[in-house]
Amino acid sequence: MNKNGFKRLITNLPEIPGVMGRDRFFNSAVLIPFVKIKGEYFILFQKRAKGIKQGGDICFPGGGYEEGIDKNFKQTALRETEEELGISRKDIKIIGQLDTMVATFGTIIEPFIGLIKKKAIKNMKIDKNEVENTYLIPLDYFKQIEPEIYNLRTEVKPYHIDEDGNKEVYFPVDELGLPEAYQKPWGNKKHKVYVYKYKKKVIWGLTAVILNDLLRRY
Repeated sequence: MNKNGFKRLITNLPEIPGVMGRDRFFNSAVLIPFVKIKGEYFILFQKRAKGIKQGGDICFPGGGYEEGIDKNFKQTALRETEEELGISRKDIKIIGQLDTMVATFGTIIEPFIGLIKKKAIKNMKIDKNEVENTYLIPLDYFKQIEPEIYNLRTEVKPYHIDEDGNKEVYFPVDELGLPEAYQKPWGNKKHKVYVYKYKKKVIWGLTAVILNDLLRRY
């Protein structure tokens, strides 16, 4: 590399560092919807419809970024909220954003905080294909309790054996001449799982991680 090539390399460095390899991930955004009722702030949660992915889970409205439709992740959060709950964008005021979340299984989530007009809650038109129900939970409730903490383990598998005993190799360790340790599943890393309970409702997974980060700032 000559001087000009090195100069071009430096020039092309990002002005604001982002997430490396972002195009290999599923990029999404969620809205943490706040509602002020009689001087108290509530968070609006939704329960996913049974027939869809992760059906039955309690979560925030949100979904995947759509190229050509969403100009940015804020628009993703607003569009998904409007589609799922029937809350118009004009009734949502974005007041902030949490840190970007990179999940262990290849998902990036951009969490936005929004304040929803009280009248919009009364006029919600839920898409029953995606949402079974909604819940308003006081923010102060979460400050009075501690989440239950459990653990899950994730591991990297270079191959898979199906029900018929056939082996499908994803990563050819032998052919690449890599150490023998990589011929078997590796990693097996333990990570925390937060669980919040409210009147027999269970909030866990990525939603609980985002909620936990939010509460640390309150």
